[in-house]
Amino acid sequence: MKPIVSIIMGSTSDLPVMEKAAKLLDEMQVPFEMNALSAHRTPEAVEDFSKNAAGRGIKVIIAAAGMAAALPGVIAANTTLPVIGVPIKGSVLDGVDALYCIIQMPPGIPVATVAINGAMNAAILAVQILALGDEELANKFAAYKEGLKNKIVKANEELKEVKFEYKTN
Repeated sequence: MKPIVSIIMGSTSDLPVMEKAAKLLDEMQVPFEMNALSAHRTPEAVEDFSKNAAGRGIKVIIAAAGMAAALPGVIAANTTLPVIGVPIKGSVLDGVDALYCIIQMPPGIPVATVAINGAMNAAILAVQILALGDEELANKFAAYKEGLKNKIVKANEELKEVKFEYKTN
């Protein structure tokens, strides 16, 4: 089984956030790989990865980075594949620095960007992209979305059982 999604993080310290993306891809049965690459510490490896990802069968790249957050942009500059950026919350500016770095790409080098620490939404976006050409995956994703709706319906029913003196419903 060859991966079709690549999850790249600037450091393994990003793994607790990026596990959410991995879990969703796993649930959707989408083959993926995970690697740590740094735009600043391993620039040659990032360039090599980016230029060869499509040739290896990768269809979507999820790239996470904090602080200066150059990784998603450097990857996007070196590939024609869609890149989804995940800004990682840092200790100084709470991830706003990473968000601004990832979202402010120059014309011609887009990086789809999700919320700070939004790895799960990055995986959902990757699945939606892949599902455009994969009916089975589209059906799995539709069932997933229906499950989200059902969780809220159930939660609302449970809230009806919560009692307060002045609660009217």
